[in-house]
Amino acid sequence: MYKPTKKVHCYKLTFLDEFKQNSQNSRNSVNPNTVFANNEMSLHDIEIYGFDYDYTLAFYSRHLHTLIFNIARDILIQEHRYPEGLREYEYIPNFVVRGLHYDVQKALLMKIDAFHYIQLGTVYRGLHPVPDKEVIAMYDGCHVPLENMSDFYGKSSHGHTMKQFMDIFSLPEMNLLCCVNDYFMKHNIDYEPVHLYKDVKAAIGDVHVKGIMYRAVEADMENYISYGEQTHAVLNKLYEDGKKMFLITNSPFDFVDRGMIYIVGKDWRDLFDIVIVQADKPGFFNDRRKPFRRVTDKGVLHWDRIHKLEKGKIYKQGNLYEFLRLTGWRGSKVLYFGDHIYSDLADLTLKHGWRTGAIIPELRKEIKIMNTEQYVHLMTWLQGLTGLIEHMQVGGEVRPPNDLTKDIFNSQFGSLFRTYHNPTYFSRRLSRFADIYMASLSCLLNYDFQHTFFPRRTPLQHESPFWPEQTSAGALKMPFIPHRTTTEE
Repeated sequence: MYKPTKKVHCYKLTFLDEFKQNSQNSRNSVNPNTVFANNEMSLHDIEIYGFDYDYTLAFYSRHLHTLIFNIARDILIQEHRYPEGLREYEYIPNFVVRGLHYDVQKALLMKIDAFHYIQLGTVYRGLHPVPDKEVIAMYDGCHVPLENMSDFYGKSSHGHTMKQFMDIFSLPEMNLLCCVNDYFMKHNIDYEPVHLYKDVKAAIGDVHVKGIMYRAVEADMENYISYGEQTHAVLNKLYEDGKKMFLITNSPFDFVDRGMIYIVGKDWRDLFDIVIVQADKPGFFNDRRKPFRRVTDKGVLHWDRIHKLEKGKIYKQGNLYEFLRLTGWRGSKVLYFGDHIYSDLADLTLKHGWRTGAIIPELRKEIKIMNTEQYVHLMTWLQGLTGLIEHMQVGGEVRPPNDLTKDIFNSQFGSLFRTYHNPTYFSRRLSRFADIYMASLSCLLNYDFQHTFFPRRTPLQHESPFWPEQTSAGALKMPFIPHRTTTEE
């Protein structure tokens, strides 16, 4: 059990009363229904709202993760001739978090921070953690060079040895990779990690491409789709205010149509000015070669050239440059929402100046944890102890509270947003590519269309803390938002 030295204990007593007071002052909870801003943005300027479908308009229950895992596992066994013994593995909820990196050549899953440093204690081979000393030996420290990191879209290509799992659909893929690795190690089977990664990736892809997942969801909407009423309320609010809306999704029309009928009703297409399916994002945002093609309700493809994107009609593929030419919807009057920071948002904000909103469902769980008395106590003590350690230059004693704050979110990988003091690599990309972010679209119901979102001004490391919430020890307090009354739990 962790015990501070006498010197640290003396400093602790000196500041204890102040930290207790700070802890009491921090009991204003963060509202999980808040829209958080990385960049100033006014809804007054937004005339057009765009949406992805999966995990943006349609939210899925955890049953879907289990379904994807089971189908992909069986594909590995039946089509890729993997051992029958893999059937003993089942999907493990809460084992992994989004945003993790996977070293394809070493078969290691890990969390990396915004500065490309591996968070020790979060490196897993199969279902078991790798000792810190072994990790340091393999990577000659904890830093991962830029050329080894995943590419711009989080993929392992063109010499990059890391793959970053950024979307929610990747949770069963990470689970399956860990389970297959675990089986091979447990049975002392020699295998090539690169082949394993490609086979698992292909199996997961087949679940989508072959329509297996789509058919299962369509057959049992009630079991798989959640949050329908909130999505309907947001779309109606935008429609009644005269906003234009469009949908760009990689999913096929039949799947989207049945889902939107379940969520909104048979007249869902009346809400949208343009509907584009099987768009092949992120290629949709970069490849100028693919023209739009109209598709009927029955899936029949038309061969005529598209001169106008019309309301009530369905279009397939296409590209953003043609979309901009046909609609004239350019720049900061457009706000697009998606859950995949790379495939949905990155190109739009970097190349086209659209405003972007990230949907991060994990926020609800993390904020609920942050609002607990246990978390506030741990953070208050950690901030105070960090200030004392910095003053006294005694480095070893800051680790135990850090480990506790990791375990409170996820015992394997910790928070989606932090690696101890630093933001995660996921957080870094989120802050770069999303103007605003929220747990679900329903958070927009708390704001009118004149609202301006401002990022909180927190001092840079070289700036003096001018406002009274700063502690005298020099550690910044966590920002909190007073609770806002809403209709959503």
